[in-house]
Amino acid sequence: MKKSPPTTLIPGLLAVLAVAAVATWVKWGLFTHLPLPLRLPGSDGLEQAGDVETVPLVGKLTTLDEKAPPPWEGSFSRFRGNRFDGIAHESVQLARSWPESGPKSLWSIDLGEGHAGPAIHRGRVYLLDYDREAERDVLRCFSFDDGTELWQFGYPVKIKRNHGMSRTVPAVDNQFVVGIGPKCHVFCLDSTTGKPYWLKDMRREFGATVPPWYNGQCPLVEKGRIILAPGGGALLIALDAKTGETLWESPNPRGWTMTHVSVIPMDLEGRRTYVYCGKGGVAGIDAEDGRLLWDTTDWKIGIATVPSPVVLPDNRIFLSGGYNAGAVMLRIEKNQQEVQQEGPPYRAKTVFRLKAKEFGSTQQTPIFFDGHLFGVRERDKQLVCLDLDGNEIWKSGARHKFGLGPYLVADRLIFLLNDEGHLTVAEMSTDRFRPLAGAQVLDGHDAWAPMALADGRLLLRDLTRMVCLDVSRDGVDAPQAKQTKTAEEAKEK
Repeated sequence: MKKSPPTTLIPGLLAVLAVAAVATWVKWGLFTHLPLPLRLPGSDGLEQAGDVETVPLVGKLTTLDEKAPPPWEGSFSRFRGNRFDGIAHESVQLARSWPESGPKSLWSIDLGEGHAGPAIHRGRVYLLDYDREAERDVLRCFSFDDGTELWQFGYPVKIKRNHGMSRTVPAVDNQFVVGIGPKCHVFCLDSTTGKPYWLKDMRREFGATVPPWYNGQCPLVEKGRIILAPGGGALLIALDAKTGETLWESPNPRGWTMTHVSVIPMDLEGRRTYVYCGKGGVAGIDAEDGRLLWDTTDWKIGIATVPSPVVLPDNRIFLSGGYNAGAVMLRIEKNQQEVQQEGPPYRAKTVFRLKAKEFGSTQQTPIFFDGHLFGVRERDKQLVCLDLDGNEIWKSGARHKFGLGPYLVADRLIFLLNDEGHLTVAEMSTDRFRPLAGAQVLDGHDAWAPMALADGRLLLRDLTRMVCLDVSRDGVDAPQAKQTKTAEEAKEK
């Protein structure tokens, strides 16, 4: 009989294996510029995201203030805004300079740990949060005017610290507000009153697998339908917003599971489609019936796929990622007729690739503006401008670094928030980086949640606090405003 090794040798063998593993990572340069020890799933020493609880799934609405908020015209109604492009399309003119103290803070709210961003619509702010004491996910609705909390909808679920808890943006229209919780619970409520229509668990009903750092997918609501990407049995599904009934399920022939990416619409030759990055590749789905139109394995990330697709002119899609993944440009083309009869009618052609040193984004999705792509590069944390051939036009420079924080464009300005809550505003330009002002607007850390802007008001948060800033031109005393310092300049001082 073969003997087992002495138990006293096991610790030594494990140590040797650990050293060998580290040496391999170092050899291939995978530690370079990657703060992996800070972002490994479960490295908080707590649960893995895929644990399934047995608590009955029952939601409860709590009304806190029945007074209707003042009507505001602006809207930033979902992840990346009303047009899915990271741009606030509105007519309010924004300030080009700030006082030394920065933009005026109108109100602020304490939150549970997380990176969930807000949505704004019809004078209301919607934010997914987690109540640790009650152990429940909570969608909170606030007055955009003064931050008064109007109502909460919550349901029981056990969530533990996993580099934050809640991390998605609700989607809202005149009738519905939809959210997805950290463990893939999805719900639809009346966007005015919070009255629930339905609540589902995508793991139980559709075979979803919770990604390593909990769910990061934000819902999509279009024409009374909710589009989700559970993976598992169906890559994408369409649900009736009012009833929760399944309208169609798209095939998932490669068995891809859920990533942190959100579904993004794409108009392809007059046809409405949805683009999604699953665990293993990218696919395009017909919006009408869920038919698989194309897929490719030319883009996949081993550790975590987070930035969403950027849809560009001429049927192109720009994809980027962190962890040394770099970026890729795809073009969607018609398949030959004989191929269409046997498989999908379109194919994805890889136009070019960028190495991580050229461009890659760990968390945030780049923005397409004035025929160029703008994004913060993983390798050096600088804002970079690329043309649509992947060439670098400019970078912000060593004095202007922004980390893993979000950025948003409005009124030909770009707002950039760094990890520690320092906000910078710069002129959108395709010839060079043009910073205008900067200020410390949050006192916390891990300020990674997507921002939202409407009616000249900017909502942003760090790990535990959300603030509403007046960044409108009328909200700043222009004659007294002075050029404020960027984050790096402030540190040097």
